[in-house]
Formats: sequence, structure tokens, C-alpha cells
Amino acid sequence: MKKRKLGNSGIEVAPLALGSNVFGWTVDERSAFAILDAFVAAGGNLIDTADSYSRWAAGNRGGESETIIGRWMKQSGKRDKVVIATKVGSEMGLKRKGLSKPYILSAIEDSLRRLQTETIDLYQSHRDDADTPQEETLDAYAQLIKQGKVRAIGASNFTAERLSEALRISEERGYPAYQSLQPRYNLHDRAEYERTLEPLCREKGLGVITYYSLASGFLSGKYRSEKDLSKSVRGPGVRIYMNDRGFRILKALDGVARQYGSSPAGVSLAWLMARPGITAPIVSATSVDQLKDLIAATKLELDEESIRLLDRASE
Repeated sequence: MKKRKLGNSGIEVAPLALGSNVFGWTVDERSAFAILDAFVAAGGNLIDTADSYSRWAAGNRGGESETIIGRWMKQSGKRDKVVIATKVGSEMGLKRKGLSKPYILSAIEDSLRRLQTETIDLYQSHRDDADTPQEETLDAYAQLIKQGKVRAIGASNFTAERLSEALRISEERGYPAYQSLQPRYNLHDRAEYERTLEPLCREKGLGVITYYSLASGFLSGKYRSEKDLSKSVRGPGVRIYMNDRGFRILKALDGVARQYGSSPAGVSLAWLMARPGITAPIVSATSVDQLKDLIAATKLELDEESIRLLDRASE
């Protein structure tokens, strides 16, 4: 896979990122190891996780995904072949959340221990913290970068206003700047990102790593009726897409997929990868076979007519 620059961080990543929110939830450790091996063998290198993954699953406390990735890197010896992106700030229990300096400096030690690494390549603010001054958050990151514990920082789930403010503070006060944004963006969820965040990211040269790249699986085409929602634990979250616009998008995806001998998921990802300013969509897989289908999208180059068709269907 041809690498792309992640903002101005100096980090280069393949055009498809592996999301690991399913590790320790719907994917056990053995299966996760196989998926990680297959991802790297195919030329992928960006692995996205968070300290809170997968705290929502019964019996979990958070950190399960990082722990599995850490064990895989230790056993496989492939730490130097991957770019590890994790996040801080989401609820971890007992008031352990947010972006205050003391909490960040504590939370990163837990992430480093679980990941069994000395450095996190991309450390991301998982969500904005209105109760903590952005100067304090950026000061914490400055310390971690100086200590060699973090290479670059990114933001996730920030509004354009707050991201712009953070970038201004970094420039004026000499703090490290966010080099990437992780927004919710896909062929269905377009409006918020394209209206406010895309212009800012392109102007400032930020890398963009999209989550929910397949709209919780809806854009894979496997959810086409209420009955289909029982196919996976994520099914209920797909109901919001099952409307006239959603089915219009699926119809367009089906047509383009037939033209290219691909799948709706592959076409959806190819559309994202062709979008100006997008560095890498994040996708998660529960099996190696599923991953192979998603990786095939990196070799799919849509023509202008197909892109226009998808754009119109998703307006």
C-alpha cells in the first residue's frame, strides 16, 4: 500500500487503518492476533485503539484492546512495523476521564504498560473536555513528547471551533499542535464534517482518520431490513440509517460495486480514500476473510462518474 503523510507529524501510514474497538469484545485474542498479522502482511500499518476499548462489554473494565495489541506486538516482534494510535479522555471509571494534565500523565502510563511499548506514535484526545483549559491539555502533551513517550498528537470528536482554538493556542504559545483529526465521516454521515471540519483540516494540513467509515456496517450492505438488525451486536445502531436516503445510497453502491466487481463496503471505502484531505478510513474486522475484503478497497480507484453518482445519491 502506498503510504500517506499524517499531517505534518513525519509519520507515514497506509490508506486504510485497522480499528481495534472489537478486540476483547466480539473478537477474542487469538482471532485478533490473526487479524493483526494479516493486516501487516497486506501492507497496513496504522492500528487505532483507545484506553476505553472495550469497556462497554459485559465484564470489561477498559484497556482490553490495548492489552491484546501489546501482547501481539510482544509475541510477534512487529512493533517496528506498525503505527500505534490510541486515545485518552473517555470514561474509565471512578472519575477517571477528561483531559486534565494530571489525568493524562497518569493515563498514558497505563496505556504504555498495556501496549508494552515505550512510545505511542499518535496520542489522541478522545473527546473534548470543556472543563479543562486547552492550554493545560497541550502542556501535558508537550511534556510527554519531550519525554519521548509520544511522537505526535491528534484530536477526536472536536468541533471546528474548538479544534481551531487549540491550533491557535499551539501556534501562539509554542505547544505541540494536533496533527490529525478523527471525525465520524462516511458516505451517509457527511454534513457536519464537510461543512465545518473539512475546510479547517485542509487549510491547516491535518491528517484525517475517519471512524464509523462504514456507518456501523450499514454501508456494507448486510443490513437491508429490520430482520437483518439481529445479524450482529451492532445491528441496533444501524436502524438510524434505514431510511429513504440510506437505501438510495445502498442502491448506488450496489451499482458501482457490480461495475468494479467489488462490494458495497469496498466501494464505500474507495470513495472515502479518494476524498481530498482524507488520510485513512478506520475499519474493524471480526475475521481475516472480512479483513481481506476491506483491504481490497485500497486497490480500487473509482472513476469520476462513479464518484459523482455516489455524491448525488448521498446528498
